[in-house]
Amino acid sequence: MVVDPQTLVEEWDAWRAAREQELREPHGWLSLTALHWLPAEEVVLPGVPGRWSVHDDGALLLADVADGLSHAGEPVEGELVLSPVEGGAGITLEHGDRLVEIIQRGGAYALRVRDPQAPSRTGFTGVPMFALDARWALDAVFEAYETPRPVTVGAVIPGLTHDQIARGVLRFALDGAPLALTAMDAGDGSLSVLFRDATSGVSTHGGARSLSVAEPGVDGAVVVDFNRAVNMPCAFTEYGTCPLPPPENVLAIAVEAGERTPR
Repeated sequence: MVVDPQTLVEEWDAWRAAREQELREPHGWLSLTALHWLPAEEVVLPGVPGRWSVHDDGALLLADVADGLSHAGEPVEGELVLSPVEGGAGITLEHGDRLVEIIQRGGAYALRVRDPQAPSRTGFTGVPMFALDARWALDAVFEAYETPRPVTVGAVIPGLTHDQIARGVLRFALDGAPLALTAMDAGDGSLSVLFRDATSGVSTHGGARSLSVAEPGVDGAVVVDFNRAVNMPCAFTEYGTCPLPPPENVLAIAVEAGERTPR
């Protein structure tokens, strides 16, 4: 596919501006200030109101109105069981301008605090990027599996795993050399690809980078644009639980495109 250079630059600039605006959101990934894994026994967590423990159906909170927590606009008083979906978005409580988010990962429940005043957010000045290069916008063919396959991958937290759904394989070539990446279901029709490469841990984050790929055409044709490879949340904060790529998505080449290691 031949793309007009000016169009490529304009679209990439708009994408990059939108990406950094998303990172600046008051309760986005840069706002995380804590991650607490909940035990079976009741505990009081530092900086978090209420008393917390694990319940058969999720996380159990015991709070008074004076604790200042609210859920769906209503003050929390007494017991509240919160049952977030495994691997999905968390359930949030409000505490002033902070959010207390309850998540489920690997069958365990955890609590994260999102604070707009987090230094990682207030001090954010942008994400370093490799220079835009049309060489990294590659024509690809998506080979869908007859039936999507469940895949379990590791995580940046040792011992934690993530369950994902693989939809097929993206095949493409770089400088004549064939390459392939397993693509996961992004949940909205598009594909999500986690990968590592020879830059990982050197000029890019050591965990993984993520690439969103549009829904392929009926013939499987699609573009894999590494210029839009982004850091996972764990590149910006120690409180992320990010998945790692499947082994086949570790590339021997250096993908010098997309986001670099954050400052």
